[in-house]
Amino acid sequence: MIGMNDEKFTRINDAFQCMGTAVAVEITVADAVDAAGKARKAIGGIKDIFAENERIFSRFDPDSELSRINANIGKRMGVSEKMFEVLELCLKFYELSEGYFDPRVLENLEKIGYDRDFRSNDLNRDGNQAIELSKITGGLADDLVLDPDGNSIMVKKRIDTTGIAKGYAVDEVARFLEQQGFADFIVDAGGDMQARGIDADGARWTVDIEGMEAGKLRLKLDDEGVATSGISRKRWIVGDRKFHHLVNPKDPENFSYDIKTVTVIEKKTVEADGRAKVLVLMGKEKGIGFADRNNIKALFLDYRGNVYLSKAMKEKILN
Repeated sequence: MIGMNDEKFTRINDAFQCMGTAVAVEITVADAVDAAGKARKAIGGIKDIFAENERIFSRFDPDSELSRINANIGKRMGVSEKMFEVLELCLKFYELSEGYFDPRVLENLEKIGYDRDFRSNDLNRDGNQAIELSKITGGLADDLVLDPDGNSIMVKKRIDTTGIAKGYAVDEVARFLEQQGFADFIVDAGGDMQARGIDADGARWTVDIEGMEAGKLRLKLDDEGVATSGISRKRWIVGDRKFHHLVNPKDPENFSYDIKTVTVIEKKTVEADGRAKVLVLMGKEKGIGFADRNNIKALFLDYRGNVYLSKAMKEKILN
């Protein structure tokens, strides 16, 4: 058993920027030169995985696969396996969320000024120009048609897949590390994480809650993914109107500030990612009810520092 023979562990870590966010990786290895060297080499592979996913899913890169799809509205075209899988997930989350998750919000995002990379651009603008946002109509399957036999698609309205692309990439990195023989690691892409095994102290991984004082409340992870979505990072002002990046497809004119963040735990990070965004859009009361009915491990944090837990999340709080 871990810790019974006083085995020592080494922490191999790195941090870099990709997919519009900060990425951090930590791998726990036994104290051996060859194991540490293998872990450092694996981190190079991890950077390649994130870079490839950025080339596929970035909506700010005109040469990305997503940009090519949005430039060919109404045309059937072949897509990569990764893109097809993410689009399948978009349809899944749309159905599971009763339409709150909808990649067709892209036009509204651009109207409110989110047409550039948030990290390297200031989206604040002066003036009081009229901004009219459109409610999404019709089912997603009508505008996003997938053909699994030919791995091809046809998109009738432009889409944005970045809402779950980071979580998808984190899960891919976790599979890669397992294939390389690593059982103990954590991968964090801007709050979208996957944790396996133990840390360098020989304990199961625990993580802080984004938006709360470090150490005040921690979650314990048992080979699980966790994702946090919220409105504390990506906020800006156009004239006298306040906006954030989570546009409600059912009520796009209403930019709710009911919830600061929602953190969700699922086996796969991408599954946590999609659900966290949905629960923010639903708001506290409806979100908690939805989480309880669907057995979702969710933590809601408001701007007053109040914490609300779904029934399933209570078991994940570190006592």
